[in-house]
Amino acid sequence: MNVEPETTRVKPARSGPPAWARKSTLVLLIAAMALAAFGTTTQTWLFVHLDPAQLGQAVSTQDGLQVQGSKAATTVTALALVALAGGLAASIAGRVSRWIITAIIVLASAGIAAAAATVLANPLAAAQGSIASATGITGSSVQVDASVFPALAVVSGLFLGLAALLIIPASRYWKTRTKYDAAAAGARGASGQQAGPTDEIDSWDRLSRGDDPT
Repeated sequence: MNVEPETTRVKPARSGPPAWARKSTLVLLIAAMALAAFGTTTQTWLFVHLDPAQLGQAVSTQDGLQVQGSKAATTVTALALVALAGGLAASIAGRVSRWIITAIIVLASAGIAAAAATVLANPLAAAQGSIASATGITGSSVQVDASVFPALAVVSGLFLGLAALLIIPASRYWKTRTKYDAAAAGARGASGQQAGPTDEIDSWDRLSRGDDPT
């Protein structure tokens, strides 16, 4: 009687999350878009063409009045910082908190895009405050040209919102952080089992709990 040799089934190795769902990738993407929106506000958004005699001593250049983004759309600066903080918080938040943080980032990104689009739609209205400060005249009707930076702020805001919407589906691949994680990690180490691949943020979390990610 022939006895067939027993075959040992090898369980396939657990694959890591997709590249777009990695926590470090998504957090860096949100941070990059928030910083890009913030960075545009440090540049000149509007060029106001005034008579040099109107500028007086308030402006040293004779090329007209230049309005920085932080003055033309003050909300963009604040909302970009909110989105940046939200992206960092999402990496360590719980499941319910991630939904709240996602909503906050999406609203902030919508506010960034809307504020920058408003400047593009009516640059004269956005420059009135700076014109009044420089000339002492309110309600001036002058030519105002917008630079490329308001458009870049709109694009950054839109991509920021899309990145924020990825938090919910991507978080399904993230490990849930609870007070029992340290005990579970110790049990895995004692049994010789290893978890799936971890990213940089996972390693940092384990270090903060006193574990050795190596």
